[in-house]
Amino acid sequence: MTYDDVFRRAVDQLHAEKRYRVFADLERRAGDFPRATWHAPEGARDVVVWCSNDYLGMGQHPAVIEALVETAEKVGAGAGGTRNIAGTNHPLVLLEQELADLHGKEAGLVFTSGYVSNEASISTLARLLPDCLILSDALNHASMIAGMRGSGCSRKIFAHSDLGDLERLLKEAGRERPKLIAFESVYSMDGDVAPIGKICDLAQEYGAMTYLDEVHAVGMYGPRGAGIAERDGVMHRVDVIEGTLAKAFGVIGGYVAASKPIVDAIRGYAPGFIFTTAMPPAIAAAARASVAHLKASQSERDRHQRQTLQTKIALSARGLPVMPSETHIVPVLVGCPEKAKAASDLLLAEHGIYIQPINYPTVPRGTERLRISPSPLHDDALIRELAVAMDAVWSRLDLPRRYEAIAAE
Repeated sequence: MTYDDVFRRAVDQLHAEKRYRVFADLERRAGDFPRATWHAPEGARDVVVWCSNDYLGMGQHPAVIEALVETAEKVGAGAGGTRNIAGTNHPLVLLEQELADLHGKEAGLVFTSGYVSNEASISTLARLLPDCLILSDALNHASMIAGMRGSGCSRKIFAHSDLGDLERLLKEAGRERPKLIAFESVYSMDGDVAPIGKICDLAQEYGAMTYLDEVHAVGMYGPRGAGIAERDGVMHRVDVIEGTLAKAFGVIGGYVAASKPIVDAIRGYAPGFIFTTAMPPAIAAAARASVAHLKASQSERDRHQRQTLQTKIALSARGLPVMPSETHIVPVLVGCPEKAKAASDLLLAEHGIYIQPINYPTVPRGTERLRISPSPLHDDALIRELAVAMDAVWSRLDLPRRYEAIAAE
């Protein structure tokens, strides 16, 4: 047996379980979102992207592109190394100040990705707290789980958004033991929202810290786009807010915002921050431009909410199994990994619509789905075309249907 045999068998296992991931070769076109060029085996084709995490199309906003190009021409492409060695490029300092202001915190700290920000921050904070117990929502993202495991601390899982189960674990731990409650605001596969204020109530009562992942909410909710915690008026009660610059802000990178002592501790102890080359200045400038724009502009959020609702109505009207979601996430149930892949392939090949299937382990077995992400730039005509195409694919593959009326607000 060779080493390659081991890896070949591992990949064969993915194929057997219908979990092998195939990436479409897509080329985004600036100024033409959500349309893109698919470099198919047969040649280039125009497609419409319906599953991008660039929720508001900010990755192609003129102000964002202008900031990126102008800064790259002024200071070059790269950061020159880690911040410890090469120093901190000034656009990155300005970005961290912008993010701290966005969340009403004393300081912000930027990482190369949202995954790294979660992994590095959670592992560092929990490790610094003596005998820390981490209390984790059952549906937390893989990056949060990686951070918990990396901390070496004890971890207990509470049922998803279940306040009674969380309080039970808090009581068992006792008030004196350091505790970190880690949870998300918007859960990206189901589109539901955590009861942030009530979790903060429990944290205050039982002496716990709170760590909130807002990656699918920043830019999207709240009067300045700071997320669900801002929308619900509880942002000041959360100890650490983690976010991303790669979704609604349309660029790349992750960050945390918190008090100066918390941020300084992460900055000084987190290997994932210390030993990683810093974000390039042009990217930092682009991200800052996006954050600043969405702080002041509500039009993208208003339009986005309208188009999301119209998408849910159009799909439900054709009897497609739209899963309940109170946010911008529009999951459509398939329930089988092979059929989810087949539906995705048919939409792309025959209708020019790109939606990736979501399979285990991202979602539980039997809940495989297509996850649709409308944007403000998906107009009503595109929504109608999507509904017609999905209706045809569901009929062709004989997929299960159920009708759920979505009432307009």
